[in-house]
Amino acid sequence: MAEFNAPTYDIERPTGQCVFTGKVLEPRDPYIAALIEAEDESLKRVDVSVEAWEEGKRPEHLFSYWKATVPVPNEKKKLFVDDGVLMNLLHRLADAEQAQRQAFRFVLMLILMRKKLLRYDGTESRAETGPDGEPIERDWWLLTPKLDVTKGHFGKWDTDTKLEVLDPRLDEDGIRQVTDQLSEILQAEL
Repeated sequence: MAEFNAPTYDIERPTGQCVFTGKVLEPRDPYIAALIEAEDESLKRVDVSVEAWEEGKRPEHLFSYWKATVPVPNEKKKLFVDDGVLMNLLHRLADAEQAQRQAFRFVLMLILMRKKLLRYDGTESRAETGPDGEPIERDWWLLTPKLDVTKGHFGKWDTDTKLEVLDPRLDEDGIRQVTDQLSEILQAEL
């Protein structure tokens, strides 16, 4: 399914300043990193100072957000998003119909599986109608999440909740592209 490998997110690097006030974010400053939905349905990242956020300023078309801290130059880069935010993003993308978002969700799922926050229970093949009206066979991964992601891999499985994630059949290059884009969004490199 080549259509899943072609489109990519064009995520701009953070500017290092608040989108509302223009305040330059200095190393060790806390801020809110936000994903917003652009008119073309892509996700764009913007940064908001904590002061502006506490004043109630929110970007239009807010999709997701998390608190982050501006890194100190030349320090080892860290992932500034906790597991709860990753799981929330996975759930928020559940109804995505765009190939980009489905690929993005699939790679997020792989990351959460690697962190042992999702358990793979199997794959289910389903006959569905393609965009041209032709029947196509699509694979859905069946998963069980942790009951409490804050307990990491030591937590219990939430056997009452089942997740399904479409396998977009990404090739190795497609996975690398989406992983790079995910890293670009979630890391606070200024």
